[in-house]
Amino acid sequence: MQRITNCILLKEDHVLLLKKPRRGWYAIPGGKMEQGETIKESAVREYREETELELNDPVLGGIFTFLIYNGQTLVQEWMMFTFLCRSYTGSLTNYCREGELEWITHDAIHTLPMAEGDRKIFEHVLVSDKMLYGSFSYTEDHDLIKYRLDPPSP
Repeated sequence: MQRITNCILLKEDHVLLLKKPRRGWYAIPGGKMEQGETIKESAVREYREETELELNDPVLGGIFTFLIYNGQTLVQEWMMFTFLCRSYTGSLTNYCREGELEWITHDAIHTLPMAEGDRKIFEHVLVSDKMLYGSFSYTEDHDLIKYRLDPPSP
């Protein structure tokens, strides 16, 4: 099972997001854990690699399971650990090999193209400090089939 970490960096009423070139979807900066890393070490490293920003005291905000189906057949499963952070040091890079980095207002997030599961995560973390647990099922074409969240969506 693949393990992914990412971090939602909050700065006033903005969030730093990564616009991926393949689909033009916005995503939370992060990536795959390396062997032997803690989830926090992975989140900090991945964030630094993509943004050149050093996160100060990120806090775990959510743990999620993702299931990818081809028809009724499960073809992939992975876990994602999402951190939240309100403080950083450094200067944002001018170039990210993963896509374009943009500061997005909280109000604009609901209109951006992104995975529907990510949208559900933002709906929670922008209004609550409670840990969020979830499971998302997708088709191989990235269509959300079903999801469960604890606590449930408002």
